[in-house]
Amino acid sequence: MIVKREFSSLGGFSNDWLVARHHFSFGHYHDPSRMGWGNLRVWNDDAIKADSGFDPHPHSEMEIITYVRDGAITHMDSLGNQGRTVAGDVQVMSAGSGIRHAEYNREIDTTRIFQIWILPDERGGEPYWNAREFPKGDRAGELIVLASGVEGDDDALPIRAQARVLGATVKAGESVEYRLGEGRHAYMVPAKGKVEVNGVALDARDGAAIKDEPVITITALEESEIVMVDSL
Repeated sequence: MIVKREFSSLGGFSNDWLVARHHFSFGHYHDPSRMGWGNLRVWNDDAIKADSGFDPHPHSEMEIITYVRDGAITHMDSLGNQGRTVAGDVQVMSAGSGIRHAEYNREIDTTRIFQIWILPDERGGEPYWNAREFPKGDRAGELIVLASGVEGDDDALPIRAQARVLGATVKAGESVEYRLGEGRHAYMVPAKGKVEVNGVALDARDGAAIKDEPVITITALEESEIVMVDSL
């Protein structure tokens, strides 16, 4: 089963510095049919204007993964962590029992991110933050695990959930495959480009909610950048 969610159907919010689109219910946007997908709870598509961002605010009991599409995001938190994550790279904040953080666009142009929230397997625990470079050349034509709580995914940023966040860049006419375990849920968004997922066409920033598909075949109709979550 594949349910397409066109970008135009997503919830949204905007102010003088932020334009956000929500694949799932978030903030003032509430749709009972879009409360999450498996353990995936939030997928926000945010455009943050230059020299602006999210002031310090708290989180707890959530695994928060930020995939930077364009520009860079600067992170600061109550543990003293600071870091700048650039386009194509990923940061993870495991909120655990509680953490405060801020996210700013300190660049001269708009920064665009996907922010993904996944429910942890267990409550509590010490919060932490980390980031990693994921060169696009290393994931050309192949889905690479960017963040994971699945045993054996040692090269990925760790999260406290039996879930994976994956990314790939695929040239026009080429395909990548992914085997989805029984009972698991996948949610996929092309960050850029246009693809077909088991024959279902997706434009950039459309979503596809997938389950009961043992093999997911993603074919790029034009050069594409793909982000996908596989969760329980």
